[in-house]
Amino acid sequence: MTGKTIAEKILSAKSDSDVRAGDVVICRIDHLVATDGSMPMTIDYFERMGGTSIANAENASVSLDHYSPPPNRTTADLHNQIRKFAQQHGMSVFEVGDGIGHQVMMETGRALPSDLVIGADSHTVTYGALNALATGVGSSDLAAAMIAGRIWLRVPETIKVNLDGTMGDKVHAKDIVLSLVKELGADGAAYKSLEFAGPGIANLDMDARALLANMSVEMGAKCGLFAVDETTRAYLTANGSRQGTPVSPDPDATYCQVVEIDLSRVEPQIALPHQVDTVVPVRDAPQAPIHMIYIGTCAGGRASDLHEALAILRQGERIAPGVQMIYTPASRTTLSQVSKDGTLAEFVEMGGVIQTAGCGSCCGTCGVIPGDGINVISTANRNFKGRMGNPEASIYLASPITCAAAALNGRITNPKDIAS
Repeated sequence: MTGKTIAEKILSAKSDSDVRAGDVVICRIDHLVATDGSMPMTIDYFERMGGTSIANAENASVSLDHYSPPPNRTTADLHNQIRKFAQQHGMSVFEVGDGIGHQVMMETGRALPSDLVIGADSHTVTYGALNALATGVGSSDLAAAMIAGRIWLRVPETIKVNLDGTMGDKVHAKDIVLSLVKELGADGAAYKSLEFAGPGIANLDMDARALLANMSVEMGAKCGLFAVDETTRAYLTANGSRQGTPVSPDPDATYCQVVEIDLSRVEPQIALPHQVDTVVPVRDAPQAPIHMIYIGTCAGGRASDLHEALAILRQGERIAPGVQMIYTPASRTTLSQVSKDGTLAEFVEMGGVIQTAGCGSCCGTCGVIPGDGINVISTANRNFKGRMGNPEASIYLASPITCAAAALNGRITNPKDIAS
């Protein structure tokens, strides 16, 4: 019998059985996480199911990130309901301003190699960067898992994504993943695991890996997984986290598809409104006027994202007239980092606006909402109509580097055309 993929190995361990793609298994959960967007419904299901306690509550978290800060009285009351439930049942709470739960989970060692993590948010897949099988579930599934400490899953088939080479100048991990989204399509990896492999991974830092894992779900994937290497171990050590139990694929593992990406050939990419897989090279995109630049979200709000944007912004004195430029830090730790190194002050001096650490404007639940007819270029992971709270706005997705180039010129601009 052939060897196993990372997904098959992790789900075999968590179900205490020898499983393969296509098998349905009941698995132990290492950590579960909710958000203020999903938790009110989860609480309702929990109570209707007769729940009285959370199994392994020390490994359960909820993040107040989608409404951070709460924009109205109703949302503030929901936050209080969540806090009360969490205190009663021993859940950890990531408070308003702590940041996006996915970023905080990684920073605090709540997702580790070989863990099975579920969350009532589709971008739970982010923790695959740390060799954890992490996947999004519905509120009812999360409530049942709270009570039982287990969940049933179908073992996914795996698409292997081989990365080779090194990214060129002014190319970002966002350009890699947008290229992959274009190739596979928005549902090309439906209920499959994306397993990132190849020598090119050694050239990607943890922020880049987190982005690739995060956007696996934009292709329909159940999870996006990386093996552990020195970069992983260094990240865990720097955050004071345990090293977990690394899982690697067997050399003879079976894959349903193999995709090859030469990083040296990747160009700056942009997803046009209103579909994530309508991707073209920036050099071929229409030079549409841009009114709002958004640097943030669990796909693009880390310190490195602001640093890379600022490197482009420094080529001009200020952003173009009539352009609103917004940065939402992914976490309180991120905010502290860009505050201490002077990046934040420089960004503000150039005309930038800072929002509370969290999801911000990404899903249109708080923060700056674009007006009718506004064109937004964003580091986010989704651009469907109405995503940022207004169906009359248009959202382009790109790297922080490409976003910054647009900020300088007030229109979509190939960052390679910006003098260094």
